[in-house]
Amino acid sequence: MLPDDVVHLIAAGEVIDSLAAVVRELAENSLDAGATRITISVWADRWRVRVADNGSGMSLADLEQAAQPHSTSKIQTSLDLWQISSLGFRGEALHSLAQLADLEICSRVPKEDAGWRVSYSPQGEPLLADAIAIAPGTIVTVSNLFGRWLPRRQGLPSLAQQIRLIQLTIQQLALCHPHVTWQVEQNDRPWFAISGGASTRQVLPQFLRDVQLSDLQDLKLHLPESGSSEDAFLNGSLYLLVGLPDRCHRHRPDWIKVAVNGRTVRVPELEQSILASFRRTLPRDRFPVCFLHLRLTPEQIDWNRHPAKAEIYLHHLDRWQKQVMQAVDRALRLSEATLPDTAYSAALGQLIKAAEAGGSYGETQPEPTPDPPEPELPLIELKAIAQVHNMYVLVEHPTGVWLIEQHIAHERILYEQLCDRWQMVTLDPPLVLEGLLPGQLEQLQRIGIQVEPFGDRLWAVRTVPEILSARSDVAAAIVELSLGGNLEAALVATACRAAIRNGTPLTQEEMQQLIDQWQQTRHPRTCPHGRPIFLPLEESSLSRFFRRHWVIGKSHGI
Repeated sequence: MLPDDVVHLIAAGEVIDSLAAVVRELAENSLDAGATRITISVWADRWRVRVADNGSGMSLADLEQAAQPHSTSKIQTSLDLWQISSLGFRGEALHSLAQLADLEICSRVPKEDAGWRVSYSPQGEPLLADAIAIAPGTIVTVSNLFGRWLPRRQGLPSLAQQIRLIQLTIQQLALCHPHVTWQVEQNDRPWFAISGGASTRQVLPQFLRDVQLSDLQDLKLHLPESGSSEDAFLNGSLYLLVGLPDRCHRHRPDWIKVAVNGRTVRVPELEQSILASFRRTLPRDRFPVCFLHLRLTPEQIDWNRHPAKAEIYLHHLDRWQKQVMQAVDRALRLSEATLPDTAYSAALGQLIKAAEAGGSYGETQPEPTPDPPEPELPLIELKAIAQVHNMYVLVEHPTGVWLIEQHIAHERILYEQLCDRWQMVTLDPPLVLEGLLPGQLEQLQRIGIQVEPFGDRLWAVRTVPEILSARSDVAAAIVELSLGGNLEAALVATACRAAIRNGTPLTQEEMQQLIDQWQQTRHPRTCPHGRPIFLPLEESSLSRFFRRHWVIGKSHGI
């Protein structure tokens, strides 16, 4: 049998397995204490971490008990395990740190004039308590991590990898707690900082430097929504932040994040629902930027699935999958909420900046940051006013104008119609094709097209998609559909084939009908291939470019 001290070290090593785990556990304690400013200092080569916060602090009595095994004020009985509302609850972290490192805590509660500094033995017993001058809050210093268990260091990732993991850990916490300001130092030098904001929409661009505030759309829902009896048992709120598919996406699915009650967790089923919601809105082999945060009542969650609380059991999972997919659809629709009047595409922003650089206007004024929008506002009033090169429809709306490419806008309309109703009609007489290969015949039958032998190397196509039945190029379309892909690929190919071609003149009425139908699609920002459908030019951009805020006399040098 292993000695007790070895058993305790192994158990502690399950809770604290890296420098990042130290940062995570201490930062979560700071958040539970209500901190709004957290400073983290790391000395990786010295295996040392310090976390300081402006939270509620601890009294001397609390400090003397803080590193005892399973000492916590967050749960009292076994029933509390099913009503967990804090980030930490097992009381393991500080005791594990005391066993694996040199632990010192300085803390002061706001109502006391002075604070206390306490150091601890490997068993979590207080060794020395000194009164000190300190601002309200807590400072925890962990030094010589794994110094009592040196072989443990050998099995860990390199220090460079651990540094990267620390950064990711802090970023994930910042996403879940956007009101908190983070300052991070490495080897006594500033490393990075994260400013707090009203929502995660203000925080995420600080991590992804190529993502602008106008590239993101957020949505918050309180559940159950009024009038929804079907999901009355889903109590809580849903916050969703998505990168607009016509503006930002990733080469890897590394920015699909799910959080529950303030902690980033793995819920693969919800991640797959997010991916499915973005299907046919992004270019090939590209993935969305998406952050989902569920605030749920404790009885809907079981945290007791993973020692590090990285995975959870979520009750009514199928209902939450449905809610997430509906929320993504709602966030991607066009409305006054999803298009703040100061937003314009990155490409257009570069165009305007280039024009300004070539002019003589002088310095530009920064645009105001838009407030987070509220969901479920009415659709924007869009008015088709002209056709450009028989290719683009120029559309006027209350905050500017857009250029909409007619072919891919119509392709989006037809694709969603086909998804909702893939209907075959009978051809009389049938269409006769020659030289179809066995693979092509199997493909046509797979997508619901009836094909029969009609002679030597001839085949009679007796049913076709309704949308293609009246077209003069129906034979070419059927051959195209036979060349491979699943039903979804057939829907895309059919929509593309049937959509209005560029170069086709449209009447005013036809343009308006196209715009009205396109605006009401579920994913109006991109075509099924992931290409952007419209180029926005907002009134705020026009005003900035033409300097309409200038005084006339001043602009003439008077």
